[in-house]
Amino acid sequence: MNGGFSHQQRDCDTHRRAFIADTGIGLAGIALASLLDRDGHAADVVGRRPPDGKPHFSPKAKNVIWLFMRGGFSHVESFDPKPALNEFAGKTIAETPWKSVQDPERLKNLRVVATNQDTQRNKLFPLQVGFKKYGQSGIEVSDFFPHIGGCIDDIAVIRSMWTTDDNHGAQVQFHSGRHMLDGLFPTIGAWVTYGLGSLNDNLPQFIAMGPRYFDKRDGHYLGPAYDAVTLKVDPKNPLAYAKPELDLSREEQELQFELIGRLNRFQAAQRPEDQSLLARIKSYELAFRMQTAVPEVIDFADETAAIRKLYGLDEAETKPFATQLLAARRFVEKGVRFIKIMHGDGAAGAWDAHSNLKSNHTKLSAQVDKPVAGLLMDLKQRGLLDETIVVFATEFGRTPGSQGSNGRDHHPFGFSVWMAGGGIKGGIVHGATDEIGFHAEEDPHYVTDIHATLMQQLGLDARRLEVPGHKRIEIDFGHPINEIIA
Repeated sequence: MNGGFSHQQRDCDTHRRAFIADTGIGLAGIALASLLDRDGHAADVVGRRPPDGKPHFSPKAKNVIWLFMRGGFSHVESFDPKPALNEFAGKTIAETPWKSVQDPERLKNLRVVATNQDTQRNKLFPLQVGFKKYGQSGIEVSDFFPHIGGCIDDIAVIRSMWTTDDNHGAQVQFHSGRHMLDGLFPTIGAWVTYGLGSLNDNLPQFIAMGPRYFDKRDGHYLGPAYDAVTLKVDPKNPLAYAKPELDLSREEQELQFELIGRLNRFQAAQRPEDQSLLARIKSYELAFRMQTAVPEVIDFADETAAIRKLYGLDEAETKPFATQLLAARRFVEKGVRFIKIMHGDGAAGAWDAHSNLKSNHTKLSAQVDKPVAGLLMDLKQRGLLDETIVVFATEFGRTPGSQGSNGRDHHPFGFSVWMAGGGIKGGIVHGATDEIGFHAEEDPHYVTDIHATLMQQLGLDARRLEVPGHKRIEIDFGHPINEIIA
């Protein structure tokens, strides 16, 4: 009898899914991985008892805006000035006077760069930009980022990051903590949304904007439910395949969803223990609500001229990134947990300045500097910076030595990122590289220390989120950077 019921159940499931695809609702094609996963994998989620959505301890932040400059911006031409590069330009590292730089163990890293990149980046390359002190803190920021410099008293600069991958798989490593050849591991955005409940039942909790090449997935063994939902800032078509396949009115869609809902609830009454079915019902209902909720958020008609100017929304150079950042602020206002915005097109990422570093960084920094500063100021004036953490990161830095005549190569041994808001101290510098910016020398931090800091501020204990059968090693968890936490 039970076997017959199960067979009937499977047939009904199949017919209902076919009905959904054929009636023009379009859910079969929606690129909302976080919703569709609940249709096919909800039983796995239930089986492993996911978190209850509540913080493990009192949080200091609610949301994260994660800004990632793809390709690896130069730390020594952004937030970690090294005047010694001008003083010793053209000399080899062996000709510099510092014992810390010439330590035999550390010089092995230079040979690693030489081996992996086919040629040694040993002649020091002078700085391609000037630096100025900003704010009451007097922190030096390069002339590539004057607007961000103006916000430096709200920013904690971390100058002592390190990673192990010297190719662009380091983008995966920064987001997940693991080398891409180690296997597929959840990203920090997936862990946050796995651990915390929804703040708005009409919107996805994890959104991605901008180019993705190496890290096209997020949830991995957590399941596609925790992949980011990819959005375009286009009110007419923000979600790929989310529009009905046929020209249906809102009323017609409501009637169809009501019918499907009745069918689902009938089955739910027959099988009250089937938690996956309840999750499926919720996912379809959310998908329907998102068709209206998402376009409303990214319609900027109600934004003032002053806000548009603050972000650089009406300037051709800054408009693309400014549009994404203004959308991020509006999503934060509506309760989206984690917003990941990637800048720098191309497979490797546009910031990958193997040649022409000065022109490359001049162009790209002009695209992001004003919008990022606008975001920080806008969040602050609305009282949202207190509960929103902004991360400005990249996969690695650039070599102190030159590549070719006017570029820098990938550099994983020491680089800079910064954080602001959500209980992070402002106007401070933490950690340091050596005199030429080669090694993270003072308070070095592996990339998962950024993850751990976010988790701490969001009230999550990463160890309590472990999934049976997927044991994480110690470095995966990282350690909060307590020196930058207020």
